[in-house]
Amino acid sequence: MSKPKVLLLDDEAIVGNRLKSGLERIGCDVEVFQDPQKALNRIAEQSFAIIVTDIMMEQVNGIQILEQAKQANPACQVVVITGFATTDLAREAMEKGAFDVLAKPFRPADLRAVVVRAMHKLGFSPVEEAT
Repeated sequence: MSKPKVLLLDDEAIVGNRLKSGLERIGCDVEVFQDPQKALNRIAEQSFAIIVTDIMMEQVNGIQILEQAKQANPACQVVVITGFATTDLAREAMEKGAFDVLAKPFRPADLRAVVVRAMHKLGFSPVEEAT
């Protein structure tokens, strides 16, 4: 079975690096980006099954990433992570097609659990269930 391609975008390097290994452990092929423009360029050239994106970043925000991802691949499951979680932000993200919204700080296991749900929705089987 093929691995789901996951794009992980957070402007803080420590966040992406910390989360990448956990997502790989459940069977994802993960590309990490800190620069949202580079992530947008990659979304235009590569189809991703799942995208995990921060909201508040310089130049491009996570809602724009969400919109571009859904335009490039409507089946893509987008998980929004944010340190600025508000009801309005969550509603906007969900209305634009986000799979889920996670408020920072969260445990890596919380993100893995959401990604496992997205994997199941797409027909992928995780290597191990999120714990």
